[in-house]
Amino acid sequence: MPMPHTVTLIPGDGTGPEITTATRRVLEATGIEFEWDVRQAGSEMLEKQGTVLPDDVLESIKRTKVGLKGPITTPVGRGQRSANVTLRKKLDLYANLRPAKTYPGLRSRYENIDLVIVRENTEDLYAGIEFQRGTSHQEELLELIERTTGQKLDPHSALSIKYISVLATRRIVRFAFDYARANDRRKVTIVHKANIMRLSDGLFLATAHEVAKEYPDIQHEDRIVDNMCMQLVQKPEMYDVLVLPNLYGDIISDLSAGLIGGLGVAPGANIGSQYAVFEPVHGSAPKYAGQNKVNPMAMMFSGVMMLRHLGEKEAAVRLEKALMQVIAEGKYVTYDLKPRPDDPTAVGTSQVADAVIERLRRL
Repeated sequence: MPMPHTVTLIPGDGTGPEITTATRRVLEATGIEFEWDVRQAGSEMLEKQGTVLPDDVLESIKRTKVGLKGPITTPVGRGQRSANVTLRKKLDLYANLRPAKTYPGLRSRYENIDLVIVRENTEDLYAGIEFQRGTSHQEELLELIERTTGQKLDPHSALSIKYISVLATRRIVRFAFDYARANDRRKVTIVHKANIMRLSDGLFLATAHEVAKEYPDIQHEDRIVDNMCMQLVQKPEMYDVLVLPNLYGDIISDLSAGLIGGLGVAPGANIGSQYAVFEPVHGSAPKYAGQNKVNPMAMMFSGVMMLRHLGEKEAAVRLEKALMQVIAEGKYVTYDLKPRPDDPTAVGTSQVADAVIERLRRL
């Protein structure tokens, strides 16, 4: 008898506990055995322990290697770094993986979209290297910029540093090509702005093309990021796996979610060389907490990704099929997947789980 998979389960806050419970139920209904190490994070822990992400959560993931996480609210104006950013930094989860796939029954203008966004997670403008105006460090940097480039910047400026390294670029591009190869994908598109940022994005592009030579079995191309946005709106079916620096990846992944029907069906994962955390893309929606109203499918699709990561491909295929059937039928879905948000036939979070479990029993 196979050993159960030990997984760190982080319900989160807001609507997180509801969608986490629903997702846990459908994962267990696949027949795969799990040993859940439930760890608390979020606004309640901020009040109790002074942090949204207590150390025991990180310690658990380091032990189990895999986490399934509900959304966590980022406190505004409290000086607290978000739990997501902290997880990525502390566990070196350098790859953000965001599939975007259309399913019959979703309200979308498009058909046959099957994209995977691979976003570098650790550097670029999101690295958090910033200088506030009026500080001594900002003044030193302004002087250095003027001395080395001849450009005198407005002294009343805040500065953010964009940096791209060969090491981080190589590993994210290799991740994208390895993913393409392992999942029978045909093409990787490298997305950049090297025509303007010739040094930073130029390094990303040149390094990516070098790595691409190691994968002669996978097609590759590159696109300038603004053109990529237009291409995705006009002909998204032409694209497969996209690999991007941090900022562009954030923007393009949300654009891709919009193409397939919204964040309610958009799963995600943050993956490193040792650990992986799976989670829905959307936020915690605290105003709906406890109302059994929100769509749990983004987290359920994240569960599908987790099953594949754990090597449980057959269970992943069955769960994805069950979700597809519920979406296509359109009867047991939440308000956001109905033709009108005020549709009285919309069901709640737990009823979606009931419907998915019923389909799993038939498969």
